[in-house]
Amino acid sequence: MATKKILDHFNNLPDPRSDNCRHNLIDIITIAISAAICGADKWDDIEIFGKAKENWLRGFLELPHGIPSHDTFARVFAMLDPQKLEQCFSSWIQALGPVKKDELINIDGKTVRRSHGKNRSAIHMVSAWAHEAGIILGQRKIEDKSNEITAIPELLDVLQIEGCIVTIDAMGTQKQIAEKIA
Repeated sequence: MATKKILDHFNNLPDPRSDNCRHNLIDIITIAISAAICGADKWDDIEIFGKAKENWLRGFLELPHGIPSHDTFARVFAMLDPQKLEQCFSSWIQALGPVKKDELINIDGKTVRRSHGKNRSAIHMVSAWAHEAGIILGQRKIEDKSNEITAIPELLDVLQIEGCIVTIDAMGTQKQIAEKIA
C-alpha cells in the first residue's frame, strides 16, 4: 500500500545545506506544501501560514527553531535539485490516490506569470491536470529554443495514466506523442 505521508516521499530528497541547519528540510517542505495547498504563492505567504498554523504543525513536525523565515524558504528551495524535488512530489501526489480509469487528463502548455526579467525570458511549462482529482500530476519546463512537442513526451514518461482519457491541443498532436499515450 502506498503511503500518503509527505515524509515517506521526501525522505530521500538530498539536503544541499550544511550540517548545522536550524530547520529540518522535511519541516520546510511540509510547511511549503501545506501553505501552497491553502493558496500561498509567495515566500512571505508561506511564512505567515506557518506562523498562523504553528500549533497544528507542531503536532507532526519537529520545528526545533520555530517557523522558518520567508528568506529561509526562498534560499532552501533555490538550492534544491528541481528534478529530485519533482520526483518526490510526483511520488507523493500519485500516492494520494491513483488516477482513476477514464480520468480526463488535460496536457497543456502555459507561460508562468511574472517569470520573465531584465535578462531572462519567461518560463514556459507543460502540465498534466487530472480533472476529476483536481490536481496537477506533473510538469515539465520547456527549454529555451524548444517547444511543447519536446516537453510533452518527457512529461508522459513520468506519469501513470494508463486507461485515462488524454487531451492535448493541436501542437501536441504528434505521432510520437500519440504512441506514448496509447
